Amino acid sequence: MQIIKVDSSNKHVYMNLAQAYEAEFSKIMQKKPDEDGLFPLDTQIDGNVSGYLLYVDGVPAGHTAIANETPDRHEVCDFYVVPYFRKNKVGKRFISQVFNNLGGSWEIKQVAGAEHAVKFWRDVLSDYTSDNDIAGGYVEDSYDDEQWGVVTRQRFSHD
Repeated sequence: MQIIKVDSSNKHVYMNLAQAYEAEFSKIMQKKPDEDGLFPLDTQIDGNVSGYLLYVDGVPAGHTAIANETPDRHEVCDFYVVPYFRKNKVGKRFISQVFNNLGGSWEIKQVAGAEHAVKFWRDVLSDYTSDNDIAGGYVEDSYDDEQWGVVTRQRFSHD
C-alpha cells in the first residue's frame, strides 16, 4: 500500500477515480452524468483541499480529498476505495495513515441515505481512536450542513 499526494503529474488518476466515486453516490445524491458521461465533482483539488491517491501493488485503488481549514484542522471531503480492493481493511489502513500523517483535529460527514458509509466510518473511527489513545474517542452527531442538508458527523482530535 502506497499513498501519494495529488499533484499535476497524477491529477488525471485522481479525476478518473473521482468519477467512479461520483457514480457510486449518484443515486443518493440524485446526480446524473452530463452529455459527455461525466459527473460534476462536488470537491475540487485546489486552494485548501488536497488529494491523496492509494496504490495497491502499483494499481490506483482509491482516493481521498482533505480540506484543511487550518494546518491542524481537517475535513474528509471525499473518500473512495475501488470495489475490487474493498477487502483486508485496505480503506481503514489508508485513512488511518492519512490521519496519522496529518495529525490535528478531524471532521467526517456522511449524507442521508449513505448508511454503508456511516457504518464504515463508525468502524474506522472506533478502532482508530482506541488504537491511538485519542482521549474521549470520537463524537458523533447529526448536523444540518448548508451544502448537504442533515448529515451524520463524526469528530475527533489528536490533541
